Amino acid sequence: MIKVENLRKEFQLGRTQQKELATKDKIAIAVDNISFECHPGRIFSLLGPNGAGKTTTMRLLSTIFKPTSGKIEIAGIDAVAHARDARRKIGFLTGSTGLYARLTPNELVKYFADLYEVSSADFKQRKEKLFTLLDMNEFQNKRIGKLSTGMKQKVSICRTMIHNPEVIVFDEPTSGLDVITAENIISLIRDCKTEGKTVIFSSHIMSEVDLLCDDMAIVHRGKLLYNGTMDDFRANQQESSLTGEFIRIIHESNAAIV
Repeated sequence: MIKVENLRKEFQLGRTQQKELATKDKIAIAVDNISFECHPGRIFSLLGPNGAGKTTTMRLLSTIFKPTSGKIEIAGIDAVAHARDARRKIGFLTGSTGLYARLTPNELVKYFADLYEVSSADFKQRKEKLFTLLDMNEFQNKRIGKLSTGMKQKVSICRTMIHNPEVIVFDEPTSGLDVITAENIISLIRDCKTEGKTVIFSSHIMSEVDLLCDDMAIVHRGKLLYNGTMDDFRANQQESSLTGEFIRIIHESNAAIV
């Protein structure tokens, strides 16, 4: 389970950044006192336009960033006070994470399994399952530097899942991937739900959100605009499509600020 309470993240701006953003403010607020919960056996989607604060929120949940204020609880652990303990419960996937180009997928996944102290028997079982699901066996011994973008994303998924985490954080997991690879990732997300894991993911692809998620939050300019179940969202939406309703909510938020 994930519990977030009054989460806030500020970044200091240098002079160059102030010029680029055309602001005199010395602080940028990326996440502005948001609260939500993600429950086991349910898929939670975090939506928002570019620059809304989604990725910053994901990195806060994954303990990569430390919040300016607020609380984060991961599987019953205070992730701010005990980040290392919380990290062992988390699998974090993002398209911007680098891989070791000189290693093979087999070597890299084994390396991360060892970091998490996964037993040899568990490693073998989980690796076989993941490599088969993602169709990785043919290139498991090739150097990662020579693999395609889709293949590298599959390696990242295996690295994320090899320690069988209770909480999975997917940041744009299918971005830039071919249809087959994207479908494999969607299948994996469904498996995580079936296994009772807590899943949170962000995506720009509304069809994925419509297909997968049980609960949803919309963020814009760091603020939470919606937080509830997908059933409630559909029951109360004013537009004919999920995309249309999302755009309406964002536009109304912009109008309120102006």
